[in-house]
Amino acid sequence: METAQLETAQPDTGQSQTAAGWRQVASATGPADRPAAEAGVRLAYRLAGLPEPERIVWADSPREGAVLAARVTADGSAGRSVREAVRTRPWAAVRERVLDRLGPAGWAEHWALTGAQLWDGATMLTERIRTAVVDASAEEEGGEQAVRLVLLDAVLGQHDAAWLAAFDGQDGADTLDGIAAVTRAAGWWWPYERTAVVCERPVELHRDEAGRLDRADGPALAFPDGFALHAWRGMPVPAEFLAELAGLTPSRIREEENAELRRVMLEHYGYDRYLAESGAEPVQRDEAGVLWRIELDGDEPLAMVEVVNSTPEPDGTHRVYWLRVPPRVRTAREGVAWTFGMEEADYAPKRET
Repeated sequence: METAQLETAQPDTGQSQTAAGWRQVASATGPADRPAAEAGVRLAYRLAGLPEPERIVWADSPREGAVLAARVTADGSAGRSVREAVRTRPWAAVRERVLDRLGPAGWAEHWALTGAQLWDGATMLTERIRTAVVDASAEEEGGEQAVRLVLLDAVLGQHDAAWLAAFDGQDGADTLDGIAAVTRAAGWWWPYERTAVVCERPVELHRDEAGRLDRADGPALAFPDGFALHAWRGMPVPAEFLAELAGLTPSRIREEENAELRRVMLEHYGYDRYLAESGAEPVQRDEAGVLWRIELDGDEPLAMVEVVNSTPEPDGTHRVYWLRVPPRVRTAREGVAWTFGMEEADYAPKRET
């Protein structure tokens, strides 16, 4: 008797290329391809068995898109939301087909090689955008609640790339051709019976090596209408705060009452420079390095271990590194051991590098 075996996803260059292609879509900046996006919207409606929208309205950012969506739903001109028919049901059907074919283990492997490659960055970005859109509407009477509600109707456009990477080329994925076309060509969009609201893509996107929003001299994410997010290594910061970074001094850093912003200042200024210019004294030294500590008002003490690379640079010098360690650390050796996830007693390198 033959034993049925579930098909499992096999790593190949095709999956890598698929993920890479959708990653470019997710991070694309610049003007939307409006004709392609509008054709995609109409196709998405037809594939869902719906009449095409009577009109397609463009917005320059998710903030403006949410405001427009709230307006046309409030006055009744757009009709009801058709997100369930256009996006949710076909999406779920394709996922169910893939899961049935691959099985749970195969799906998990396939997802790891495709959608998971984009998921964290896309999720982090969409949550930041949602929060900023809601915050921007807070000053208008009734605006915040209305915007929160219409955000539930949004299709995420290019930020849906993670799921589309997983569905690309799968059985039944042609039912998502309209959604995929909009994703490749534009940003967020709102599908209603008679009206679709579609957003431009950002004009700027700056991220660090970990994929977090990051820029010290301007917005990390910006849209054509001026809607923007400012961040340093993923942490939201006020726009005016970034303008201060170029002229920081140790006294200004100490005066900052917000502990999170103070940490941003320290990272930008440089821990080693701050310690040197603040008159900090070493509290302990051993063969591993030098332990420095300085008290910070309203925050935990700043503890750093100064270590010297035993391998010389091409010019014969030895580079100095600064390692931030927990305030509980009492010796340089304990601090270096902590960076390797070890206890001091277990740290015994044969050769320092």
